[in-house]
Amino acid sequence: METNKVEEQSLRFIKTKILILLLLLAGLVVAIHYYLKSQIQIEAPKVELGRKVIVQLPDGKEIQTYENLLVEEDGKLYYDGEFNTIDITNGIVVIQNWE
Repeated sequence: METNKVEEQSLRFIKTKILILLLLLAGLVVAIHYYLKSQIQIEAPKVELGRKVIVQLPDGKEIQTYENLLVEEDGKLYYDGEFNTIDITNGIVVIQNWE
């Protein structure tokens, strides 16, 4: 009967050790994950867009853009943005800093 008690206590002690080790391992994995995640930094490359300009359109509207986004093809002036291209041939380009 006493050996049975010793075996139960020994088994309970081993289970407790295994549980503690698993919790420590899980905590270590989480800590390493957050540490490595904080170390990774992705920075976009710096693009030189040129001077700030304002293009005054004939209808009275204006486009605030950068000098390097204006493209001249076949005698026409285009604003070449990231998602669209606008024909601004009759516009007047004014080099001016805008906020």
